[in-house]
Amino acid sequence: MGELAAYGGLFAAAFVAATILPMQSEAALAALLLSDSFSPVALIAVASVGNVLGSIVNWAIGRGIDQFHDRPWFPASPAKLDRAARWYRRYGRWSLLLSWVPIIGDPLTVVAGALREPLWSFVLIVAFAKIARYLAVAAATLGLM
Repeated sequence: MGELAAYGGLFAAAFVAATILPMQSEAALAALLLSDSFSPVALIAVASVGNVLGSIVNWAIGRGIDQFHDRPWFPASPAKLDRAARWYRRYGRWSLLLSWVPIIGDPLTVVAGALREPLWSFVLIVAFAKIARYLAVAAATLGLM
């Protein structure tokens, strides 16, 4: 596998995994780490940037969600968005520390946009959470934990 293809595939997997589309990027990161062909620091950076950018897409969707949430093609159910909104209202922006968690993390990032979380604080908190998650995956994969 070419270096550009590996990094590009990891970026794409991490980006899509952060959107409201179902996908996991941890397995791709672990596989590339185990191949011992790529820099762990570069892999973590690429996955983190892709994942944070995907979350920013969710935030942007949230900013305009009022006009689309009742459409049949909209990928998040009203129940999921409602649960995420309750969680977000209860715990505030710090709930974004859970943006890496499967099932609840993606709706939280959409709700953050819908509830008008400033982009700067959104990016800082989400980036911290997502980088920490990829560091933990890398540490577990490489036997550092």
